[in-house]
Amino acid sequence: MNEIHPLFPVNLVANWQHVSSFQLDDMLADWLLDPNSLTERFKRHSQDFRIEVLGQRVESCSELEANRDIKAGESVLVREVLLYCDGTPHVFARSLLPLSSLTGEQQHLANIGNQSLGQVLFKNPDLERRNIEISLFKGPSDLTKLIQSLNLPTQKLLWGRRSLFYLQQKPLMVAEVFLPGTFAYNALAKKKNDSLTYDLY
Repeated sequence: MNEIHPLFPVNLVANWQHVSSFQLDDMLADWLLDPNSLTERFKRHSQDFRIEVLGQRVESCSELEANRDIKAGESVLVREVLLYCDGTPHVFARSLLPLSSLTGEQQHLANIGNQSLGQVLFKNPDLERRNIEISLFKGPSDLTKLIQSLNLPTQKLLWGRRSLFYLQQKPLMVAEVFLPGTFAYNALAKKKNDSLTYDLY
C-alpha cells in the first residue's frame, strides 16, 4: 500500500441528485452519464494513464453517504484515488466498499493497489450498475484543498457523479469528480453559446 496522502480522506460533501434535476450541456452529459468504464475512456484520450492511491482505510459509513444498500454506521473500506492522463490529474474518485461485500470472490477488491477499481469491476460479466446520480461542487471544501495541492487551475464549478455497483448482489459505491481542465470541461469551453458557465479565476 502506498504512503497515505496528507489530505486523505478528502471526503465529498455533496447533494447527489437524479440527472433530471439539472440542465446539462450535451458534451458534459456525455462524460457524466457515460455508462462504460471511465478508465478505458481516459486511456483512449491519453498516451500515459495511471492511478495514484491517496489512501485506503476502514471507516464507518456516514449519514451523508449512506443509501438504501450501504447503511450509516456500516464498516466500509474507503478508497480514494486520482486518475492521471499524461501526468495531469483529471478525476478524483472516492469508493466505499462495505466489508460485508468484500467476501468470497470479491475479497481481492481490497488489495488492487494502483489498479483502477472501475476497470476491475467492468471486467466482471456479472457487474450490475444502478442509475448515475450527479452533483455540482462549489465553494471551499476538502476537495478545494486537494486541487490547490495539485497546482490545478481554480474553477468555480465542478461536476461529479456516483453510482452503486453490484457484484453477486453485493453493493459498492463509487463517486467521481471531474477536476479542472479535464476533457469534459475542455469540450464545454469550446462550444459556442454554452448554457453553463465555465469560469476560471
